[in-house]
Amino acid sequence: MTRIGVVTFPGTLDDRDAARAVRLAGAEAVALWHADRDLQGVDAVVLPGGFSYGDYLRAGAISRFAPVMDTIVEQAGKGLPVLGICNGFQVLTEAHLLPGSMVKNDHLHFICREQVLSVENADTAWTRDYTAGERITIPLKNQDGQYVADESTLDELEGEGRVVFRYDGWNPNGSRRGIAGITNAAGNVVGLMPHPEHAVEPGFGPDGANGPRTGTDGLRFFTSVLRTLVG
Repeated sequence: MTRIGVVTFPGTLDDRDAARAVRLAGAEAVALWHADRDLQGVDAVVLPGGFSYGDYLRAGAISRFAPVMDTIVEQAGKGLPVLGICNGFQVLTEAHLLPGSMVKNDHLHFICREQVLSVENADTAWTRDYTAGERITIPLKNQDGQYVADESTLDELEGEGRVVFRYDGWNPNGSRRGIAGITNAAGNVVGLMPHPEHAVEPGFGPDGANGPRTGTDGLRFFTSVLRTLVG
């Protein structure tokens, strides 16, 4: 069975939700601790959301120096699929696995809502089960969710097709060019602000086409990586 590691830092909130999403997709969830360098032979890694180390210095800035991240950075360079969700996205930028940075929302408030996204790139390790141009609904909750980068970096991301998701209809945090998620050049590392692990099971996700709480658009992140690894 495919084994997907879920990292827990002090202050992580959504590790159990991410582990459940992994299991619902059909893989084994493996708990990884921030202080351990050993990834236990997992086939992919998820950095879940929360407030790692309390976000006391800057969101994700301290986690970047956790022992587990040394190994993740090394293995990501060798093709290990890595997904960073919300705080995990912040960690990926701090670790320079993804370009740019995350700063406070332009309205300076915490936001929690169901968010429509446009799928821009369906060719990454984590998005193969989506279709480019598809609109999906994923919960969003953050206060440091504004993605920023200089114009040359933004142009590079656009030109190389590395913008994976954009906010559709309304930009909830002022992210440059409406960017909600990006990938590295190899397509194995993806980071996004919204939380796909909260949209994987009927009865507990956002409203969907079949009624209230029926949305499961997030599950395909996890089935995508399984297809990537198996196929």
